[in-house]
Amino acid sequence: MNFELPVLAPSILAADFTKLGENIQDCTKAGASWIHCDIMDGHFVPNISFGPSVVAAAKKAAPEAFVDVHLMIENPDNFVEDFVEAGADSITVHYETCPHLHRTIQNIKKYGVMAGVAINPATTISNIEPILGDADLVLAMSVNPGFGGQSFIPATYDRIKELARIRDEKGYSYLIQVDGGVNLRNITKVAKAGAEVLVAGSSVFRAEDITTRVEELTEKLSSSNE
Repeated sequence: MNFELPVLAPSILAADFTKLGENIQDCTKAGASWIHCDIMDGHFVPNISFGPSVVAAAKKAAPEAFVDVHLMIENPDNFVEDFVEAGADSITVHYETCPHLHRTIQNIKKYGVMAGVAINPATTISNIEPILGDADLVLAMSVNPGFGGQSFIPATYDRIKELARIRDEKGYSYLIQVDGGVNLRNITKVAKAGAEVLVAGSSVFRAEDITTRVEELTEKLSSSNE
């Protein structure tokens, strides 16, 4: 899968599900190469979102897009195969739900997709250091997971920088992803801190014009490299 970093990953959690395909295509036409799918089970987080059938619909709407699946669910190992079959190109699980995290990461990798690990705002990075060499992606949650439309937690900037430092020192290759409260006002600062995959939900899908908003966010990301 070809994409240039940093990359915007619109989260369809905030999309209009009566126009899901159209919303996704608006994003890809504007240059978004990733589509982010937030899966919530009502147990690990206090909300229920959608399952593999919606991921499959997203892939069908934009077969050329990189479908990024974020499992905010308990017992994620039980569902990895279902999301791979639905079209996931990457699957991210939470440290907080995986007592055997190394095994879970290897389980995802055996299907030939990228394997990511996510941590909540109150979880220290040291908890996942033992598996950072195996992860393809590390997601630092910049809000408490469960609902869209929350405000970015400023302490996330230091966490992004710490993940970048560890990667550089150890020679690891994981991508650094941020999810929650990313918008036009802070996206450049988030990228400059070291984030390479920036998830944006409400900022994209609640805009007056989705295509224009994706273009605006992408332009700010491009300028962050200067």
